[in-house]
Amino acid sequence: MIVTVIGARPQFIKAAVLSKELNSRGIKEVIIHTGQHYDYKMSEVFFTELSLPGAEINLNVGSASHAVQTGEILTGLEKYLLEHKNTISYVLLYGDTNSTLAGALAAAKLNIPIIHVEAGLRSYNRTMPEEINRVMTDRLSSLLFCSSDAGKDNLKKEGITKGVHISGDIMLDAFNIYSGIAMNKISTKEILPERIVDDYILLTIHRPVNTDNLENLSEIVGAMGEAKTNVVWPVHPRNNGTIGKLKIPSNVHITDPYSYFEMMVVLSGAKKVITDSGGLQKEANWAKKPCVTIRTETEWIETLHNNWNILANVDRNDILQALNTNPDPVSWIQLYGNGDAGKKIANIIEA
Repeated sequence: MIVTVIGARPQFIKAAVLSKELNSRGIKEVIIHTGQHYDYKMSEVFFTELSLPGAEINLNVGSASHAVQTGEILTGLEKYLLEHKNTISYVLLYGDTNSTLAGALAAAKLNIPIIHVEAGLRSYNRTMPEEINRVMTDRLSSLLFCSSDAGKDNLKKEGITKGVHISGDIMLDAFNIYSGIAMNKISTKEILPERIVDDYILLTIHRPVNTDNLENLSEIVGAMGEAKTNVVWPVHPRNNGTIGKLKIPSNVHITDPYSYFEMMVVLSGAKKVITDSGGLQKEANWAKKPCVTIRTETEWIETLHNNWNILANVDRNDILQALNTNPDPVSWIQLYGNGDAGKKIANIIEA
């Protein structure tokens, strides 16, 4: 039996692909939802849209400090793993969240082998909690699946060579599988006001360094006000504490978080993307949308090719300069595999 630990929006997307592949091979999987993301539009709707198998248990940890959240997940997971230890072959983890780190620690303490999907990513910025999570998880894992050669090279530099595989990125599988379905089910006009459907950029902000810092968020919103186009901003729950303190420019259209299908439709119609997300950097590239990432570094270094993704400081002039820089359309190249990462990973797990 494989125990899959997920708790955040991107993990639901990745798990939907691999869970189907495992099931098609008759590999038993139990899903544990940590409850790290708990808002309907950030959690439950993904299970429905993607036909993701229901969770065996939900730990319902909710929002808290990194220490409290990780500790509560670790406690809940340990209880389940201890009760079923004799039947568990692997604990399967995705990405770099607190759910991932807690899953790795719980499994490692009980000597249960760990599978890490999206291994080897490095921003080389240890102030990012995600960097700590991914480094620790890689150290503890037995099977490590990398999205590209860069991930494998990063692991080799750290002396990790055993059990490492380049699979491609499983989010590309999901993008290829679900984008057409989403476009057939939903139109942009069902989501956005008609006055902006043909002229907007997509903005997402969720990292604490931006959402919890009024000065940083003000700088980002100020840049959007000067962007000379409509801005669609699905607001992450993290922004709720600070957004009321800001004067929102008239060209910025604020919405609730989008479901995965809704986000794919809005992305398809956007002129450009501005984000501090990891996953959206890749999805923007696959959708051939120029992206501005409001960070000083990215773990997805391949996206920087030919200015399809540009890093910008939290400074309105820097953001606007990046926004006004355009890649050559013919310079786009396919990144992170061929969309068959799920099959490759499942085949190796099965073997």
